[in-house]
Amino acid sequence: MKESYNWGILAPGKIAGKFASDLASVNGANLYAVGSRSADRAEEFAKKYGFQKSYGSYEELLSDPDLDIVYIASPHSHHYRHTMMALEAGRNVLCEKAFSHNRIEVEEMIEKASAGSLFLMEALWPPFQPSYRMARDVIESGELGEIVHLRSHFAFVAPYDPEGRLYNPELAGGALLDIGIYPVMDALSFMGVPKLISAVAGIAPTGVDHTIDIRFDYGNGRTASLYASIQSWGGTATEIFCTKGKILLERGTGKGQICQISREGKETVTERWDTATNGFEHEAAEVMKSIGERRCQSSVVPWSFSIDLITILDSVRGKIGLIYPGELKK
Repeated sequence: MKESYNWGILAPGKIAGKFASDLASVNGANLYAVGSRSADRAEEFAKKYGFQKSYGSYEELLSDPDLDIVYIASPHSHHYRHTMMALEAGRNVLCEKAFSHNRIEVEEMIEKASAGSLFLMEALWPPFQPSYRMARDVIESGELGEIVHLRSHFAFVAPYDPEGRLYNPELAGGALLDIGIYPVMDALSFMGVPKLISAVAGIAPTGVDHTIDIRFDYGNGRTASLYASIQSWGGTATEIFCTKGKILLERGTGKGQICQISREGKETVTERWDTATNGFEHEAAEVMKSIGERRCQSSVVPWSFSIDLITILDSVRGKIGLIYPGELKK
């Protein structure tokens, strides 16, 4: 494994700032270069977070011969194009969620990475967090019995702006891909792929979903209820109901995490984590570890998980009739 890897940031926005802040704390991660459509914005971001270089175009960033890994933080609508650009340039890629519009695009991204023996991972935050690792360990131990139901929500109020990222269909906006992906991810992580999917949505004037309510049916009475909204206050929480107890996973408005374990006939145990970082450092470390082991995909977020996730998201969109402009279709 190399002692250090040169990281690049493609599209220096809000989420990229949080990632860059955490990246500085990762051993072996060299804050190398930033690429933006605006040279001034790239330079400002580079100075703020301590990157060595800045470029006024994505093409210049990706053509830098010393760049090892690129973190793609552009809107969902651009993930496919920017990931393919990076892979064609021979760069390893960590791409923000949602991986892309749909399964067709995700499969092409994975095929491109595989053909070039390059690393590619969807930047999914939850699987790397201590609260989720604790929950998984407890479930896998069997002490809570079988999972019967999962209930998860992610909701906040976003001011209506037709041109803004959240409400703009051209940027693949809406509740589902931005925050609904988290409840879906939790259900997939803890319960697997559902047998049946149903969904209803509230649609904004721009045509994207401002609210999404999803139900998964796993058979034999096992279900999941998932909710996301950018028009209601609700915060973020996931409850996992088992035959011998319950797990609560919760995030506050800051950087804190909670995992609460309630066991039949035993005292409830609550673990809290209040970290100085945003939690993105775990993803960066996994990328470098995987590359050092000459693997093209992560064992924590493998390509198969991203395929299952986008397939479910496609199915949900099919239920509510949501199509984004410019996405690849069969």
